[in-house]
Amino acid sequence: MKKERKTSDFVLVSDQLHAAGFNCSQAVFGALAPGSGLEQETALKIAAAFGGGIARTGETCGAVTGALLAIGLKDGFSAPDLAAKERIYQLGRQFMARFNELHGSTRCRDLLGCDLSTPEGLAEARERGLFKNQCPLYVKDAVQIASEMLTN
Repeated sequence: MKKERKTSDFVLVSDQLHAAGFNCSQAVFGALAPGSGLEQETALKIAAAFGGGIARTGETCGAVTGALLAIGLKDGFSAPDLAAKERIYQLGRQFMARFNELHGSTRCRDLLGCDLSTPEGLAEARERGLFKNQCPLYVKDAVQIASEMLTN
Protein backbone atom coordinates (compact mmCIF):
# COMPACT_ATOMS: atom_id res chain seq x y z
CA MET A 1 0.00 0.00 0.00
CA LYS A 2 1.39 3.38 -1.05
CA LYS A 3 1.79 5.89 1.79
CA GLU A 4 0.02 9.21 1.16
CA ARG A 5 2.43 12.12 1.50
CA LYS A 6 1.41 15.22 3.42
CA THR A 7 2.22 18.84 2.68
CA SER A 8 4.67 18.82 5.59
CA ASP A 9 6.60 15.98 3.89
CA PHE A 10 6.97 18.02 0.70
CA VAL A 11 8.00 21.11 2.69
CA LEU A 12 10.67 19.11 4.53
CA VAL A 13 12.11 17.74 1.27
CA SER A 14 12.12 21.18 -0.36
CA ASP A 15 13.84 22.69 2.67
CA GLN A 16 16.50 19.97 2.57
CA LEU A 17 17.08 20.46 -1.15
CA HIS A 18 17.37 24.23 -0.81
CA ALA A 19 19.69 23.96 2.19
CA ALA A 20 21.87 21.55 0.18
CA GLY A 21 22.43 24.26 -2.45
CA PHE A 22 19.74 23.68 -5.04
CA ASN A 23 17.99 26.79 -6.32
CA CYS A 24 14.40 27.68 -5.37
CA SER A 25 12.87 26.18 -8.50
CA GLN A 26 14.80 22.94 -8.07
CA ALA A 27 13.85 22.74 -4.39
CA VAL A 28 10.14 23.13 -5.13
CA PHE A 29 9.93 20.97 -8.26
CA GLY A 30 12.36 18.41 -6.82
CA ALA A 31 10.12 17.99 -3.78
CA LEU A 32 6.80 17.84 -5.65
CA ALA A 33 7.58 16.05 -8.93
CA PRO A 34 8.14 12.55 -7.48
CA GLY A 35 4.52 12.64 -6.26
CA SER A 36 3.49 12.75 -9.93
CA GLY A 37 5.87 9.98 -10.97
CA LEU A 38 8.93 11.94 -12.13
CA GLU A 39 12.26 10.96 -10.61
CA GLN A 40 13.75 13.64 -8.39
CA GLU A 41 17.04 13.67 -10.30
CA THR A 42 15.20 14.44 -13.54
CA ALA A 43 13.10 17.12 -11.84
CA LEU A 44 16.24 18.80 -10.49
CA LYS A 45 17.72 18.92 -14.00
CA ILE A 46 14.52 20.29 -15.56
CA ALA A 47 14.26 23.11 -13.03
CA ALA A 48 17.97 23.99 -12.98
CA ALA A 49 17.77 27.09 -15.21
CA PHE A 50 14.77 28.61 -13.43
CA GLY A 51 16.55 29.80 -10.28
CA GLY A 52 17.21 33.46 -9.52
CA GLY A 53 14.05 34.55 -11.25
CA ILE A 54 14.69 32.46 -14.40
CA ALA A 55 18.39 32.14 -15.16
CA ARG A 56 19.19 34.75 -12.50
CA THR A 57 17.39 37.53 -14.40
CA GLY A 58 15.28 38.57 -11.39
CA GLU A 59 12.03 37.85 -13.20
CA THR A 60 9.54 35.19 -12.03
CA CYS A 61 10.61 33.72 -8.68
CA GLY A 62 12.13 30.25 -8.93
CA ALA A 63 9.80 28.94 -6.22
CA VAL A 64 6.89 30.03 -8.40
CA THR A 65 8.27 28.45 -11.57
CA GLY A 66 9.02 25.21 -9.71
CA ALA A 67 5.45 25.06 -8.47
CA LEU A 68 4.07 25.80 -11.94
CA LEU A 69 6.21 22.98 -13.35
CA ALA A 70 4.74 20.61 -10.73
CA ILE A 71 1.19 21.74 -11.49
CA GLY A 72 1.82 21.23 -15.21
CA LEU A 73 3.33 17.80 -14.61
CA LYS A 74 0.25 16.62 -12.73
CA ASP A 75 -2.55 18.44 -14.53
CA GLY A 76 -1.03 19.42 -17.88
CA PHE A 77 -1.84 18.05 -21.31
CA SER A 78 0.26 16.28 -23.93
CA ALA A 79 -2.02 16.55 -26.97
CA PRO A 80 -3.58 19.72 -28.40
CA ASP A 81 -6.67 20.41 -26.32
CA LEU A 82 -8.07 23.92 -25.93
CA ALA A 83 -10.12 23.07 -22.82
CA ALA A 84 -7.10 21.45 -21.13
CA LYS A 85 -4.97 24.48 -22.04
CA GLU A 86 -7.49 26.83 -20.45
CA ARG A 87 -7.71 24.62 -17.34
CA ILE A 88 -3.94 24.55 -16.78
CA TYR A 89 -3.70 28.31 -17.32
CA GLN A 90 -6.45 28.80 -14.76
CA LEU A 91 -4.61 26.57 -12.26
CA GLY A 92 -1.40 28.49 -12.90
CA ARG A 93 -3.11 31.83 -12.38
CA GLN A 94 -4.74 30.50 -9.21
CA PHE A 95 -1.35 29.48 -7.82
CA MET A 96 0.22 32.81 -8.77
CA ALA A 97 -2.64 34.78 -7.21
CA ARG A 98 -2.29 32.90 -3.92
CA PHE A 99 1.49 33.38 -3.84
CA ASN A 100 1.11 37.06 -4.74
CA GLU A 101 -1.48 37.47 -1.98
CA LEU A 102 1.06 36.22 0.56
CA HIS A 103 4.11 38.09 -0.71
CA GLY A 104 2.92 41.00 -2.83
CA SER A 105 4.71 39.82 -5.98
CA THR A 106 5.85 36.80 -7.95
CA ARG A 107 8.99 38.57 -9.26
CA CYS A 108 12.29 37.63 -7.70
CA ARG A 109 13.73 41.17 -7.76
CA ASP A 110 10.62 42.55 -6.05
CA LEU A 111 10.60 39.82 -3.41
CA LEU A 112 14.30 40.18 -2.59
CA GLY A 113 14.56 43.93 -3.05
CA CYS A 114 17.60 43.62 -5.30
CA ASP A 115 18.33 42.70 -8.90
CA LEU A 116 20.17 39.39 -9.18
CA SER A 117 20.90 40.05 -12.86
CA THR A 118 23.57 42.57 -11.91
CA PRO A 119 26.84 41.81 -10.11
CA GLU A 120 25.96 44.47 -7.51
CA GLY A 121 22.50 43.03 -6.89
CA LEU A 122 23.85 39.49 -6.57
CA ALA A 123 26.55 40.68 -4.17
CA GLU A 124 23.90 42.53 -2.14
CA ALA A 125 21.70 39.42 -1.93
CA ARG A 126 24.65 37.37 -0.73
CA GLU A 127 25.76 40.02 1.79
CA ARG A 128 22.25 40.29 3.22
CA GLY A 129 21.92 36.48 3.40
CA LEU A 130 18.74 36.50 1.33
CA PHE A 131 19.26 33.05 -0.20
CA LYS A 132 19.49 31.52 3.29
CA ASN A 133 17.07 33.76 5.18
CA GLN A 134 14.37 34.92 2.79
CA CYS A 135 14.22 32.44 -0.09
CA PRO A 136 13.36 29.46 2.13
CA LEU A 137 10.08 31.20 3.03
CA TYR A 138 9.15 31.50 -0.65
CA VAL A 139 10.08 27.86 -1.24
CA LYS A 140 7.97 26.73 1.73
CA ASP A 141 4.94 28.79 0.74
CA ALA A 142 5.15 27.70 -2.91
CA VAL A 143 5.30 24.04 -1.86
CA GLN A 144 2.40 24.46 0.56
CA ILE A 145 0.15 26.18 -1.98
CA ALA A 146 1.04 23.79 -4.82
CA SER A 147 0.74 20.63 -2.72
CA GLU A 148 -2.72 21.73 -1.58
CA MET A 149 -3.72 22.33 -5.17
CA LEU A 150 -2.23 19.03 -6.35
CA THR A 151 -4.10 16.98 -3.77
CA ASN A 152 -7.51 18.59 -4.41
